[in-house]
Amino acid sequence: MRAGALLVLAIVTGGGLAAVLLRQSGGGNADGGRNPSALLPGATSGQGMDPLRYTPALRADREARAAAGLAHVLYAKSPGGAVATAQRVAALRPKVERAAKAGDVDPNVLEGIVFLESAGRPDAQAGRDLSGAAGLTQILAETATNLLGMKVDVAASTRLTRGIARGHKVAARVRQRRRVDERFDPDKALAATVKYLGIARRDLHGDAELAIVGYHMGIGNLQTALSRYGAKDIPYAQLFFGTSPVDHRRAYAFLAGLGDDSSTYLWRVRAAESIMRQYRADPAALAVVANLQTNKNSAEEVLHPEGSVPEYADPFALGRAEAARTLIALDRTSLARYGIQISPSMGELAPRLKQSKRLYRALRPEALAVLQYLGAAAQGISGSAPLIVTSTIRDRPYQHLLTASNIQATKKYSLHTTGYTFDIARRYVSSAQAKAFQFALDRLTALNLIAWVREPAAIHVTVSSQARELLPLLAAGAPAPAPVLSPPVP
Repeated sequence: MRAGALLVLAIVTGGGLAAVLLRQSGGGNADGGRNPSALLPGATSGQGMDPLRYTPALRADREARAAAGLAHVLYAKSPGGAVATAQRVAALRPKVERAAKAGDVDPNVLEGIVFLESAGRPDAQAGRDLSGAAGLTQILAETATNLLGMKVDVAASTRLTRGIARGHKVAARVRQRRRVDERFDPDKALAATVKYLGIARRDLHGDAELAIVGYHMGIGNLQTALSRYGAKDIPYAQLFFGTSPVDHRRAYAFLAGLGDDSSTYLWRVRAAESIMRQYRADPAALAVVANLQTNKNSAEEVLHPEGSVPEYADPFALGRAEAARTLIALDRTSLARYGIQISPSMGELAPRLKQSKRLYRALRPEALAVLQYLGAAAQGISGSAPLIVTSTIRDRPYQHLLTASNIQATKKYSLHTTGYTFDIARRYVSSAQAKAFQFALDRLTALNLIAWVREPAAIHVTVSSQARELLPLLAAGAPAPAPVLSPPVP
């Protein structure tokens, strides 16, 4: 059932590791002349094997990371904010528990679906056409009548909805609409959702997680994706993380082709469950997280809240950090091997501070590792020209200068001043390169290793300190060049 996801419509490294990366980025050729751009994200064996590849032992880790990494849209799009939405959803908990108990469904899952689908609003609509998704759990009219046995008179419901919008006899019309369109009756909507989850679980080999995915994707679509993967009863984490443009490509292409966030639905339900748990345990702490999630257009301040990591106050602080190797200077030759080109304009304001441009071409080791991963991934998949990095470290004086000429530059806390952030130019030589880069961005987000936002001229990427795991993996020895692949399947 393609239930509408209304919220989406309304999605200090130690010296040892630093030294390992230095050997890759200017202090020697640790890979013996091999080409790191052969890295193929998602590849599970052979040349180009992905250091972040999925294995069954990583299932719990990957599920937890995906829920955290893909939570931002719930905070950014929830009507009134995540705390207000949690309050509305919590008020429905008695109804949720009754419905869940009747159908042997986890009430936390059902509550998460309510949060994600309608933000706890029984009158929610995905659009003006009421044959589409509507109600507390966003059920399609056709699914409601043909599969779930609900009463839905779309014409009558539409007339009543117009009257409610005009403000005439609202209470009476709301009651009448619930009778002619049971999707707007919270109890019946919850019962229908539980019924659907039961049908989905039966048709999907008793797997409760696959049933959740099927609620949004549709049971038939999920069965098709599993068939193209070549297995019918694998965990959803394996289907999601085990498919890519280079591994299980037919399954990946099908999931990507749905184009409606179906593939990430389970993780967003889990994120909603987490929000509700935190709301009940400590609503004040949830409010703090909500502020961090919405201070910027991505979750970058969740990765590094202001004051949690040092900012570089001036050029001298940058110089000391590079000398101590807590910041690693970019090396043009090394980055080229990873599919990254340095923009000649990077650091262009440095002369106004009487400094060299080179001072403003550096990153924390974790951020440099992610930059290399993104470049190698995009090039390994598409075989295209390098991505162009346009901005990395800044100090506060540089950031102050930038705000005078660039409206995208923030006058507040900038993650660029921490060394964890870089920008990649939105200039691609082909659609294949753009798609490959997008895949790598999405996969690292689902691993909660980055937060990113699309700006007019660049992709702005902030790297989690957890990305230190990439340092030894990338430095352990890159594979020999792999054959250039055909472009990702559309």
